[in-house]
Amino acid sequence: MEREPMRIREGYLVKKGSMFNTWKPMWVVLLEDGIEFYKRKSDSSPKGMIPLRGSTINSPCQDFGKRMFVFKLTVAKQQDHFFQASYLEERDAWVRDIRKAIQCIDGGQRFARKSTRKSIRLPETINLSALYLSMKDPEKGIKELKLEKDKKVFNHCFTGTAVIDWLVSSNSIRNRKEGLMLASSLLSEGYLQPAGDTSKAAAEGLSDTPFLDLSDAYYYFPDSGFFCEGNSSDDDVVLKEEFRGVIVKQGCLLKQGHRRKNWKVRKFVLRADPAFLHYYDPAGGEDPLGAIHLRGCVVTAVEDMPDSKKYDVENNLFEIITASEIHYYLQAASSAERTEWIKAIQAVARTGK
Repeated sequence: MEREPMRIREGYLVKKGSMFNTWKPMWVVLLEDGIEFYKRKSDSSPKGMIPLRGSTINSPCQDFGKRMFVFKLTVAKQQDHFFQASYLEERDAWVRDIRKAIQCIDGGQRFARKSTRKSIRLPETINLSALYLSMKDPEKGIKELKLEKDKKVFNHCFTGTAVIDWLVSSNSIRNRKEGLMLASSLLSEGYLQPAGDTSKAAAEGLSDTPFLDLSDAYYYFPDSGFFCEGNSSDDDVVLKEEFRGVIVKQGCLLKQGHRRKNWKVRKFVLRADPAFLHYYDPAGGEDPLGAIHLRGCVVTAVEDMPDSKKYDVENNLFEIITASEIHYYLQAASSAERTEWIKAIQAVARTGK
């Protein structure tokens, strides 16, 4: 019986059409031997398949000056495929895995992520998947918190020390050194994710261990809806609530009108459950002027767009493409704020209803 190709990475990317200069969100699945893309995540049959054997990847791709975080995949028959990620780290992660998959095909090897089980000699009896579920238990698991560091607010995360404390108290390990080994394995296998510069640097090999038993090293569960916000003012802090509450993020953005090309300041309120981005008249009023349904949407940074110079909105733009392929263009006050909005909307789109 032939083995099915392993799914290496999957998620929404914006893909350029092969015939026309149109960009549409696609659910993209990276396999060991190729890339499948679907119109929707729930579709059973892909719209297309891109073989990786003999392909080359180019990143960053500067062929489209108005679009950021684009990479180009050129197949053996010299046909180009262009994909756009939402932000830099996402693009680099896709490029890294695609490049490795191509190298494995050319070298006649199977794609495999680094396994820590052999390197740290974990007992084969340890079930990381079952342990992960126990760690996420609402009552007996690790408590997810809102933590602040370096003028940033980390929603739904926990410290490295809290992880080791939990492993000790649950009798999963005999001592903290053993807990550090087990936590490093959970991190390497993707059950834990680093949040913040300290934990990310360690995970990238800049420390003695990939996982840190420290109170200022932050981590989160990959499906928790974690995101980080810049902490710009005391008033801003008051507006921020727990991620699983009603409001995730709010603030004023410039929005392009649909029927007319004018831009107006609107107050935006991002809600997680259900996943909607409501916008209001900043002068007041309890009823929203409109709402953007975020479930299944794709959000990306853009450099500029038609008529942007006319209305002096050339910088810090981003685009939301809904599941029904409606395009919304918004402008943030700064590059950092744009990144915060993109990551927050991405998290809501992935975890909200």
